[in-house]
Amino acid sequence: MNYLYSPNEKNDTIAAISTAKGTGAIAIIRISGADAFKICDKIFFPLNKKFILSQAKSYTIHFGTIRKNNEILDEVLLSIFKVPNTYTSEDIIEISCHGSVFIQQKILELLIENGARLAKAGEFTLRAFLNGKFDLSQAEAVADMISSNSKTSHELALKQMRGGFSQKIKELRKELVDFTSLIELELDFSEEEVEFADRKNLIKLLNRIKTETSTLIESFSLGNVLKHGIPVAIIGEPNVGKSTLLNALLNEDRAIVSEIPGTTRDSIEDTINLDNVNFRFIDTAGLRDSEDEIENLGIEKTYDKISQARIILFVIDISKTTCDDIEKSLKDFRNYIENKLPEKIRESKKFIIVANKTDLLIESPKGLKELFDMECIFVSAKRKQNVNLIIESLLKSVEIENITDRSLVSNTRHYEALCKSFESIENVEKGIKTNVPTDLVAIDIRTALHHLGEITGEITTDEILGNIFGKFCVGK
Repeated sequence: MNYLYSPNEKNDTIAAISTAKGTGAIAIIRISGADAFKICDKIFFPLNKKFILSQAKSYTIHFGTIRKNNEILDEVLLSIFKVPNTYTSEDIIEISCHGSVFIQQKILELLIENGARLAKAGEFTLRAFLNGKFDLSQAEAVADMISSNSKTSHELALKQMRGGFSQKIKELRKELVDFTSLIELELDFSEEEVEFADRKNLIKLLNRIKTETSTLIESFSLGNVLKHGIPVAIIGEPNVGKSTLLNALLNEDRAIVSEIPGTTRDSIEDTINLDNVNFRFIDTAGLRDSEDEIENLGIEKTYDKISQARIILFVIDISKTTCDDIEKSLKDFRNYIENKLPEKIRESKKFIIVANKTDLLIESPKGLKELFDMECIFVSAKRKQNVNLIIESLLKSVEIENITDRSLVSNTRHYEALCKSFESIENVEKGIKTNVPTDLVAIDIRTALHHLGEITGEITTDEILGNIFGKFCVGK
């Protein structure tokens, strides 16, 4: 996707169908650009014959027909939006027609025949960004808003679309630019050893930037999972009821349930919305020693899902398992966690023991209470008893109440740019403290400025714009 406009393309009037593909009650076709009124005037015939489209007031709606060679194609409503207070900062007209795919395509063809160009994916939002309507991080939030499928992901996108943390990034970057100017000035007087930039104030600024970026970097682990759904891995030995538990949590028969050990060979995933938060449950292959090559591949995937999951439900069959068996399983699991996962990743995970099949339990194993040093919930997945307790525990593990009060990073591109800028700021700080040459300090500052600017779009490339807007739907 090439977003490097030629002079002609930049001034084109663009058009696209903005509603989802397929047949519906109505559809909306959007036109944006300097010739929007001129083009629509050729095909729109208002009910009021005295009506002049170019003289219509902004934020008004007008009834009429779309015609080709005086043949009526459809009765439509035209919504008028005039510069400068429009989404793209260009003149915009939206045609609301009947939802027939045939009608939509014919109107779009008429617009193109009369001077419009078919819009690229995300081009309306791209124009809004290029025309200074909002910064790049806000533009990306538009796509997040469209794809949001829970209250939480919607609130995250809405906050970012309204500025989120990007305003703070801009402020810090501006202060750093001011210091850079002074340091660059020092290079012009290097032979005279003049110092224009107060190093103590620069260190204070660097500490503030480090604190802000560090907080945002740490927020990504939560923001990203809230955006895509919090991954919950259901693990345990074969036949402990993992698939039954998944079906009980989802309230549908999603996974095959069988008494035969090793039935689940691959991970099964499904998402459910609990109290406005999406949880992505992953049923995994049973953990055991097996000579079956395919089953072993499934077990390897299980360990991979454990590393990805934010919450782990460790399921045991309480009706058959002795305390010694439970202790051995937990010990093996702890050894895996400690040997395979870095401490930071281990600390970010929540572990819940699910003691399943209480409906078959005759007598509780002795010493069971003393065995568990993790949270334990006793359930009967088959009868759906106490499954609500698991749901309550999952919700408690997420700081739901304060999510919208915090600045959370949910975009991978922002996260990577923040990490790179943090590294550069640390290099600047080390350089000042060790008295490295000013020109080398200036290089690290410019690098930090570059990465901070990438977040808001103050620094961007055609490749970045292509990667971002190429993923938008056409018509937005």
